Amino acid sequence: PDALPISDNQGRGFENRLAELLAKSWNRQLEYAWWPVRRGFFSRALNGRYCDVALTAPAGLDMAGVTAPYYRSSYVIVTRKDSGLDLVSLADTTFRRLKIGVHILNSDAENTPPAMAMSQYGSVGNLVGFGTFYSDIERPEAIFDALRDRQIDVAVVWGPLAGYWNRVNGGIFTIRPVQETEVNGTPFAFSMGMATRRRDRALRDSLQVFLEEHHEEIRQILDEFGVPQLPLATEQARPAGAGR
Repeated sequence: PDALPISDNQGRGFENRLAELLAKSWNRQLEYAWWPVRRGFFSRALNGRYCDVALTAPAGLDMAGVTAPYYRSSYVIVTRKDSGLDLVSLADTTFRRLKIGVHILNSDAENTPPAMAMSQYGSVGNLVGFGTFYSDIERPEAIFDALRDRQIDVAVVWGPLAGYWNRVNGGIFTIRPVQETEVNGTPFAFSMGMATRRRDRALRDSLQVFLEEHHEEIRQILDEFGVPQLPLATEQARPAGAGR
């Protein structure tokens, strides 16, 4: 209920807009089940029947029935426009002399992709960590405040967050997709679909039809929120068994 640009309880996030478009298209009443996205989210919230549809899920996720992706985004490198920096690769040795803002996880088996990659490239000592999850104490958007206020020199963050908060800050940042699609097996670009319970194939197929019929409207919503969108791979076709 408090996770912009994704969603909030005032309907101001892009997932809110997608949910409203879906409900209107199907002439259904929209009800939200607010649930923090942590480990076990899909097994508990979706498969536990607290909700019927997750508006965003990684394509090919085994524990859910996911549609073909409707957008693909990546981690991005964010700098101030007046910084003079032109960074596109995490392997750039320039990072070793900069204060690098990244989101970190405090209680998970792995850290975020940027945090792990900077360790791989020898810049771990330059990292400044920011909270990943939304709470009264920590806010993910604090990383953009720190960049704006010159407390850090560069941030490596998930693209949809960067695009939105750049617009909120008046477009003062330069945003470039991370050149690497993966580092040491850790992906930096992800294709996103909508998810249902695995056994709800008919519902998943109906969502697939919705995504295809409203492709342009969905793209416009994502553009409105500044979501950086990479081309969808041609091989990422409709899920097996899907039909109209």
